[in-house]
Amino acid sequence: MGLAVARELLLRRPDSRLIVVDKHASVAHHQTGHNSGVIHSGVYYKPGSLKARLCVEGARLMYEFCDAKAIRYERCGKLIVAVRDDELPRLAELEARGHANGVPGLRRVEAGEITDIEPECRGLAALHSPVTGIVDYGAVARAMERELRGSGVTFALGCTVSAVRREHGQTVLAHADGSYRAASAILCAGLWSDRLAVSAGASADPRIVPFRGAYLRLAAGQPQVVRGMVYPVPDPELPFLGVHVTRHIDGHVMLGPTAMLVAARDAYEVWTVNPHDLLNTLTWPGTWIVAKNFWRTGISELRMAASRKAFARACSQYVPVIQSMRIDPHATSGVRAQAVGRDGRLLDDFVISQTPGATHVRNAPSPAATSSLALARELVDRFEASTS
Repeated sequence: MGLAVARELLLRRPDSRLIVVDKHASVAHHQTGHNSGVIHSGVYYKPGSLKARLCVEGARLMYEFCDAKAIRYERCGKLIVAVRDDELPRLAELEARGHANGVPGLRRVEAGEITDIEPECRGLAALHSPVTGIVDYGAVARAMERELRGSGVTFALGCTVSAVRREHGQTVLAHADGSYRAASAILCAGLWSDRLAVSAGASADPRIVPFRGAYLRLAAGQPQVVRGMVYPVPDPELPFLGVHVTRHIDGHVMLGPTAMLVAARDAYEVWTVNPHDLLNTLTWPGTWIVAKNFWRTGISELRMAASRKAFARACSQYVPVIQSMRIDPHATSGVRAQAVGRDGRLLDDFVISQTPGATHVRNAPSPAATSSLALARELVDRFEASTS
């Protein structure tokens, strides 16, 4: 997201002096390098929302960028599968949303057609999105970095910004070795976005609560299980899409991700604990409301965290053969920066806020990677409006 914003700023203001700051020594270290690699089509999102508008446009721009930079991708398509009668009305709602959002080629398929698209998939009905694709977002980020460096943009990698403040008409980014001073800043800080926003004078609401997404990988050397992607019908009360089956750009197949509340903002290992992060989560009233409302989901997530068989069983509801397949012992994971309101709302849409001299991304979960180039335009539009 930050790289896309820098790119958009440079396109509009080629003479600008820009610096991209990141706490790690390389780009794509956190959410960008640990997601499902999906170029989403825009099916899920409430019509009129930022996600609905920017996902469809963002996917188009992402494919164009990959073509221009010779980044490998594949429009392999996706099925969203209903396996129970009570999921059929939700599938119909998703279909209506997708058409309202202008998703290209979206169509409903009945049980007999499902196996024509995905031979190992089973269900009562499904939505087929043929333009959904897969890509390596780490490769996308590195291509953006090369482009920006080639245009003279300065990078400060391995530099952790601890606070943001306005001082003498400048925005000051404090870090361990001093500070950077700029006319203004756009902060795309992901898992730490709320802390930087609050340091700049923004409201504490919403707060980032970390959810770990675990992935399993099917062992190599087995028959092809999916041609593209197979997703369940998501719970409409949650901003998560459920564990799904995705064939990645290198051919391997991943199951997941789960979505389990964890005790650290970088909890790539499930039992990682950061006392400061844990205190931040436990002292936020919204956390307890989420726990109260979704305790059954929490138990299911714990079950999948404890048992690979339970994890594979969840995916086998719509791809039955998975339950008999071998799982690679090396699992992976990511951590989702989920904004939670004081009132317990799990914020679903992108959220942007502003303080003097700074524009903040307060919530940018999936499909932020897909939408990044379009969301960058939205951010820079708001940034320019605030500085004009």
